[in-house]
Amino acid sequence: MFWYSVDGVLCASQRELPLASAQVPAAPEKMVWLFERDWQKSRASFAPTDLRQLFAGEEDLKFLDPSRLGPPVQEPLLQAALDAGLLRAVNYAHPRWRQLLRPADPPSRRRVNLLAIGDVGSTLLTALVLLGRDVISEIGICDLSEKVTARWEIEMGQVSLPWDYDAFPPVHAVPPERLFDCDVFVFIASKGIPPVGSAVRDVRMAQFEANAAIARHYARMARAAGFGGLYASVSDPVDPLAKTVFLESNRDDSGRFDGNGLFPEQIQGYGLGVMNARAAYYAKRDPRFASFLREGRSFGPHGEDLVIANSIEHYDDALSQELTRLTVGANLEMRALGYKPYVAPALSSGALSLLLTLRGQWHCGSVFLGGVYLGVKNRFGAAGLETEALAMPDPLFSRIQSAADHLAAIV
Repeated sequence: MFWYSVDGVLCASQRELPLASAQVPAAPEKMVWLFERDWQKSRASFAPTDLRQLFAGEEDLKFLDPSRLGPPVQEPLLQAALDAGLLRAVNYAHPRWRQLLRPADPPSRRRVNLLAIGDVGSTLLTALVLLGRDVISEIGICDLSEKVTARWEIEMGQVSLPWDYDAFPPVHAVPPERLFDCDVFVFIASKGIPPVGSAVRDVRMAQFEANAAIARHYARMARAAGFGGLYASVSDPVDPLAKTVFLESNRDDSGRFDGNGLFPEQIQGYGLGVMNARAAYYAKRDPRFASFLREGRSFGPHGEDLVIANSIEHYDDALSQELTRLTVGANLEMRALGYKPYVAPALSSGALSLLLTLRGQWHCGSVFLGGVYLGVKNRFGAAGLETEALAMPDPLFSRIQSAADHLAAIV
């Protein structure tokens, strides 16, 4: 290994780089591992869960199961730093890698801006106001209709505890030009939702073309603003839209991919939370699926390619496939009753998952992994974005790989 000091940060690499050298530390301390991968298909930075992720030639789904990356890496100093949460990985191949060496500590309470206050947005907003006082300082709202914005500014302004009038984060209208003057931007805008009773089966994908055009516009706005916070993609289809934002924000006016937009780990899709919650709903009602409540996991997109595992250690493929089918069809069951299924998504995928994110806790969300945004269990910590590492049975891993391949074919 080679050791360097870059802008006062201790760094290490597998090969010699044109950087100022440094002494090998005597004990674990904060350090950055500089890896080199295709920066259009790899996170620019992340918190490793296994040393094999540092030495892998490319980023792919094997990062979710590092045992598939090869034999364990024997580097005691790096292992001690990883175990202590002191190790951060940064892609030296990314044109702006230096910006990621010393990330700024986020404020304890974040400014959150929401775009579009329809059914999903207003439900999500209400939950953030009532539950987010520990991690949210204020909430800005923006909508095409000024009347809608005014309504929800008034409504939320009149939600209060008696004699504790500052208990909840204040809500105020923000103009479009100030949407990215925040720490968290939540994209809930949507167009062309198929009506209840339509013959469309995969409602989410039917929305992609229209919603992608809206997402591209705000991705360019984020680029122009030099946005450095979290871009939360809530609108359907969550996962392809998250990638659309990544790609569009990193293109210059000529369409050249230059890397001057959002880092891939700045963007997260929020759609898996409700699928995980729906799987739990059915698992509570059928003892055959009860293992999911103790040992289960959810992976993949908020849609037809969802992967539900009844258990990791005791995986039953047939049982998992059946639970997956029930979970995917849950929204159709609600639509058959004559209602739009938006409350559970707004809460489980939206508000609750966002609050877990801001608290640095494990949650379900779509993260960039090998060129696609894929739903996994993840969290943000001092070392960056961390994804859960599990030893998976082959049938489960194959299902996740198939979901990722289908996502890659979309965008």
